[in-house]
Amino acid sequence: MSGKHVSARDEHPPAEVIAIFGPTASGKSVVSEATAARLETEVVSVDALQVYRGLPILTNQPAGTTRLVGIRSPTEQMTVGEFAPLAHAEIDALVAQRGVAVVTGGTGLYLRAALAELDVPPVVDDTTMDRIEREIDRDPGVAHARLAELDPAAALAVHPNDRQRLSRALALAESGASLARADDRLWGVETRRPTLVVGLVLPAEELDRRIRARAQRMFDAGVVEEVRAALEQPLSRTVEKALGLREIATLDATEALERLVTRTRRYARYQQKWMRRIPGIVLVDGGRRVSAIADEIVDVARKSCTGDENTVSTGG
Repeated sequence: MSGKHVSARDEHPPAEVIAIFGPTASGKSVVSEATAARLETEVVSVDALQVYRGLPILTNQPAGTTRLVGIRSPTEQMTVGEFAPLAHAEIDALVAQRGVAVVTGGTGLYLRAALAELDVPPVVDDTTMDRIEREIDRDPGVAHARLAELDPAAALAVHPNDRQRLSRALALAESGASLARADDRLWGVETRRPTLVVGLVLPAEELDRRIRARAQRMFDAGVVEEVRAALEQPLSRTVEKALGLREIATLDATEALERLVTRTRRYARYQQKWMRRIPGIVLVDGGRRVSAIADEIVDVARKSCTGDENTVSTGG
């Protein structure tokens, strides 16, 4: 033996980007940190809420150093169109410096925008969004019927009870754009760089247990005080929609905890459905030790260069 030290960088997988997705509370942040440590690189967060300062508990910001976390005031709006070039710059810098970047987050559109060159729909002004949201509050069925007249394809893709997507679809339809066309683009296989996308899968009972445990830790850590302090200033539209924000600020702790758990479970189910629609995603068992999951992710990424795994996108 020569005794030469072999760095992880000398054995980098062909994927320049390893993206780790999963429902909330699946452990993707710690798995991403462990994977990045094995590859001697860093993690880029692609979460719509972790970009904000002042709400580390509510937005479950990672303990380890992670790029694009806490970069905006909660009073500022951040759109996916603004976020995409920031993510591209951080990913490109890591690939240039370390050979590979690890990307993670539970916001599907932000993940896809970070990995690909999306034709992002236009930004809708706050006045228009406020008007449309009031319309939906009055009668979601009537609002959905109006969407069907303006954009039948989007109406088929959006449920009348999905208030957030319905408001976005109506706003885009009024501007001449379409949420349906945006969704079609979202599921393309092209990525900016060779990319492996991994999804963490857990049994429903285990995920529910983790969601409740994490919610309890948030309250124990002082999320009530954090939220009330944040609400002393005007918040951006994105932050206003953060899971549990209003419940935590206005309800007693016991009821707020239960509401947060219920809403988070519902959101996690949505994320799981989203995850299974990502082309070429590799699903791994997220119920094991973090070290075992990270080892498997690195192993899958390295095997992909041999033709054993058809998991790495060719890049755009």
